[in-house]
Amino acid sequence: MKHFFIVNPAAGPHNAEQVLRQKLSLFNGRFPYDVFISSKPADTDSYIQYMRSNESGHLRFIACGGDGTINEVANSIQSIEDASLGCYASGSGNDYVKYYGKVEDFVELGRLFSAREESVDLMRIGNRIAVNVVDFGFDAKVAVGVEKVRRWPLLGGKHAYASGIISALLSPMFTSCIVTADGEKLGDNKLLLCTLACGKYVGGGFRCAPRSNNADSLMEVCLVKPLSRIRLIKVLSSYKNGQHLDDERLKDVVIYRRAKEVEIQTSNDMNILLDGEITPINNARVEVLPRALRFAVPQGL
Repeated sequence: MKHFFIVNPAAGPHNAEQVLRQKLSLFNGRFPYDVFISSKPADTDSYIQYMRSNESGHLRFIACGGDGTINEVANSIQSIEDASLGCYASGSGNDYVKYYGKVEDFVELGRLFSAREESVDLMRIGNRIAVNVVDFGFDAKVAVGVEKVRRWPLLGGKHAYASGIISALLSPMFTSCIVTADGEKLGDNKLLLCTLACGKYVGGGFRCAPRSNNADSLMEVCLVKPLSRIRLIKVLSSYKNGQHLDDERLKDVVIYRRAKEVEIQTSNDMNILLDGEITPINNARVEVLPRALRFAVPQGL
């Protein structure tokens, strides 16, 4: 099996290409591999389609970046037979891989080369898919703030999400939209945030979906009704630690379901996040694609 490392030079606080090439040099002659530097999603798609047309056998494409890079590669390979997705975790958040273990487990190339494959669920929104989380409301406002500062020396990198939260707290504390899960309307017409998850983590380590199983053909739906800024700050650590589904302080504002399909309706354009990538929508339908992608899990996890 040949491995194809697709590097997103914009992922993470620095470009991981040089470190990756140094590590790969230790495996020369042991495993066949190729390295491709992608400047935009269209480049990644063209590269993957070219390799599928010119290489035989099973191909494993390794997303070298974070959740956005995983999303980019997954969108290109999910309809290709005999192809799988791996991750060399070098992004800012690296949330999807935390479902399986520590981020450090996904930068050991020996374990990546000998990884096993698992079939995992995807979420489809129009002609796009998400692997980890689809979220909107407060989270989308945070992401807009993160995007502004993620490469700044003090506010970016691992501090970018906290910086984004501060920015979002200065905006209105609600989003107007209607969310319906498998035909059931959730809450009223306003929400603080909503997450639809196959993975468990979002925003660089917030455990938004602690009960998630990424191969059960269902997505975790968690809607939080509008909160005051003071109350949100008081319970934010509960959300970060994945305790919000059982926290008595949040029983009146947290709605949790598992669903196969979710409808999002809004009268105005708004941003949603597909694995952290900001995407404007008006109305959208999100559906689960059961076990639609093979994901490479490092040896030992």
